[in-house]
Amino acid sequence: MQDDARFEDGQEKPLNLGAFDADDLKVLSALAQDAVFPVGEMRWQASERRFALLLNRFRWEDGGRDRHGAERVQSVLVIDNVQKVASQGIDRSDKEMILSLLSIDWQPGADADGMLELTLAGDGAIRVQVEALELSLRDVTRPYRAPSGNTPDHGA
Repeated sequence: MQDDARFEDGQEKPLNLGAFDADDLKVLSALAQDAVFPVGEMRWQASERRFALLLNRFRWEDGGRDRHGAERVQSVLVIDNVQKVASQGIDRSDKEMILSLLSIDWQPGADADGMLELTLAGDGAIRVQVEALELSLRDVTRPYRAPSGNTPDHGA
């Protein structure tokens, strides 16, 4: 008989996750919380029905934080099946403006369609209308020490 895998048995590896339902999205949203990115790293590819962000993601899953300090990693968040993208509270002409992602929420529609809302710190938000829920989050660099050296704190 085999034993179940234990968390302690896991190794620190790059994330490569997908979200195809509301439960998957909760996990992906938690791992992307407090990611920061400049406005210039948002891409809406209408012909491919894809919206993507290059994030500097805080490594919430990092079990070695006490050993080596807070880390971030560059990750690509891709939303597929996109029909429309809208934003509020973002000056898209300021490509260097840094945004901070707080959560990704799902509002289902009548069928498989619905609306994803990326809530940003401050009053910003990005709304993505999709035909079906399909996201991916993939780490694309090695982790690096967080410039602030701190773990994000929401005072909860």
